[in-house]
Amino acid sequence: QVQLVESGGGLVQPGGSLRLSCAASANIFTVNDMGWYRQAPGKQRELVAVIISGGSTNYADSVKGRFTISRDNAKNTVYLQMNSLKPEDTAVYYCNAAVVDPMGENNYWGQGTQVTVSS
Repeated sequence: QVQLVESGGGLVQPGGSLRLSCAASANIFTVNDMGWYRQAPGKQRELVAVIISGGSTNYADSVKGRFTISRDNAKNTVYLQMNSLKPEDTAVYYCNAAVVDPMGENNYWGQGTQVTVSS
């Protein structure tokens, strides 16, 4: 069974930092793209950052220069280093992974981790 387990969320003051982790238990299957999304109450879920298996990355304009996505392919784990956090970064952050299994390539989601930026 493919499962994504997230950790690292919490409460932080503006200007602070957090590091999110997401480990994909993909068994024998191949993990391709991995990414982070976030969703604030009443808002659409939006892409924050994505990293492909080869290492190239893309970021939402709102987080460029502040957030860094990385991955450890041997551990099927993706990280999101968040610096210079702002109140508008407050949201539930969800990990996503594209996994090739017998049904083809499918996206799987983590359980979500709350990030709250407030003084």
